[in-house]
Amino acid sequence: MPLQNRVSPFGELFADPARGGWFGNRGGKFHRDDKTLGKRRHASKQWICCVLSFKGRQRDVWGRYYTELFFMDEPTALAAGHRPCFECRRTEATAFAEKFFGKSKRKSAGEMDLILHGERLDADGRSKKLHPVSLGDLPDGVFVTLDGNESFAVNGNRLLRWSPGGYTAAVARPSGSAMMLTPPAITKVLGRGYAPHWHSSAASL
Repeated sequence: MPLQNRVSPFGELFADPARGGWFGNRGGKFHRDDKTLGKRRHASKQWICCVLSFKGRQRDVWGRYYTELFFMDEPTALAAGHRPCFECRRTEATAFAEKFFGKSKRKSAGEMDLILHGERLDADGRSKKLHPVSLGDLPDGVFVTLDGNESFAVNGNRLLRWSPGGYTAAVARPSGSAMMLTPPAITKVLGRGYAPHWHSSAASL
């Protein structure tokens, strides 16, 4: 049986047999020894998105050290509130950090994590924080929900419907408002030119 280690744009963790395209964690171990989850959904404020393969390392998934997580693509990880990892994705993480603060001097990863943690979770520390936005103002790669259930990624003049295995449909980007899943600070990063890695299905729709 697959573990409950796939991440949706809502930040929810669920089990699915589809293979993730990106790897990450939420700052350490929060699964139980029997490889199930309790109430916790993160170990710290350090939520990162990594590559699947790095320096030949092999991991014992949901073993002693980390609760390994998997994302369909990078826009999905960003919507859930994860940022690029400085160890396995240093070039991209540095570019992300420079755009995050909008200044030539990069601040620390810890400062980013503190800001993002306040934007991805509600006051209860568990629920996804949603942000009201105008659909016409959003850059590519941002995720929104129109009904509180399905999630869509902004891609040019289209919205791409998300699923665990890839994008399943493209609809014209409507006018009006929606609730944004991607944290506002990451939305600014995307607006300043950070280009996330999309699932191949985005180009085929």
